[in-house]
Amino acid sequence: QVQLVESGGGLVQAGGSLRLSCAASGMIVSINTMGWYRQAPGAQRELVASITSGDITNYADSVKGRFTISKDNAKNTVYLQMNSLKPEDTAVFYCHANIKRLLWTPYVDVWGQGTLVTVSA
Repeated sequence: QVQLVESGGGLVQAGGSLRLSCAASGMIVSINTMGWYRQAPGAQRELVASITSGDITNYADSVKGRFTISKDNAKNTVYLQMNSLKPEDTAVFYCHANIKRLLWTPYVDVWGQGTLVTVSA
């Protein structure tokens, strides 16, 4: 079983910063991509940022220049540094990973439980 455990969410004023962390644990042979999605009330879940095993990053246009994704391969952990936060960034942030559990099994998608980020005006 593989688990993704997120931390770092909370309440912050507009213009402030937060850093999210997500650690993958369990039986893991390889991680292809890790990333962060978010879901605001009444909205669909959307990609915020992702990073591949080769360190190729991808960002939603709405967060480019403000958010930075990074990872620590030794710890199977991905981070999301969020600066210049806006009220419209308020959402539940979900960690995602594409993981191979055994050598002979395909990569599968694993999700964290979500962490709430609230940005006040």
